[in-house]
Amino acid sequence: MQKQKIILFDFDGVIVDGIDEYWHSSVLACKGYLLSKELSSNQDYNLDVSEIFSYIRPWVKYGWEMVLITHEIIKKTNPLNNKNKKNFLKNYTISCQKILEKNSWESTNLQTCLDNARQYQISNDFDKWINLHRPYTDVINFIRKAERSGFKIGIITTKKKIFTSKILEKFHIFPELIYGYESGTKVEILTNLVTKYEIKCFIEDRRKTLIEIVRNPQTKDIKCFLADWGYLKDTDRLELPKKVKLIKLKDLRNLLANSI
Repeated sequence: MQKQKIILFDFDGVIVDGIDEYWHSSVLACKGYLLSKELSSNQDYNLDVSEIFSYIRPWVKYGWEMVLITHEIIKKTNPLNNKNKKNFLKNYTISCQKILEKNSWESTNLQTCLDNARQYQISNDFDKWINLHRPYTDVINFIRKAERSGFKIGIITTKKKIFTSKILEKFHIFPELIYGYESGTKVEILTNLVTKYEIKCFIEDRRKTLIEIVRNPQTKDIKCFLADWGYLKDTDRLELPKKVKLIKLKDLRNLLANSI
């Protein structure tokens, strides 16, 4: 039996720009659920996205890291700012681990705080929450064109599946598959999917993830595209492995015509 052809996408940074939602929800997670003693209880936090938060976003892999970073930005003393951000990013993973240990936090608990903050907003003001997400119109149009051309669509994201589904429904996108962070790593998910589908390509804005995919024996033949419009570091576009191609929004128009 011939396998169905499927095009796979990351979500935040590829299909939608969710930086406003991440900041808003992370602030709410810190104030309402994390209950850190380092935060001022009566401080009125500015809901405009912090420049530091936007600057650090390309290093982030999981949602819980957003809560940790937000906490460091808005805490009362020794906040994360322009003076110390480069030192924080010298070894981003170790910096995050040290903060977890210092506060006796678990990453799963921070993730739960973020999920609870999102669920609260969905339950109390869904329209306001959903409008914090700005779709990339060219990508939405490409997905619809691909579906009309007979391709299935799949989403693999580090956001929880239920939240991803609600956002996609708002844009009238109903993928064949949606995998959230609860389904495992992207390499694990793709390793399973290659046995069931003819994967035409995977479009993602995290360079490290794509490198992991092309180096994994089970997924090395998947065409991987780095989304130029996503949350990229300045160096992410440089010296890409041969199997990872940089793609711009304007390139989407020709992707189907070129049989991907």
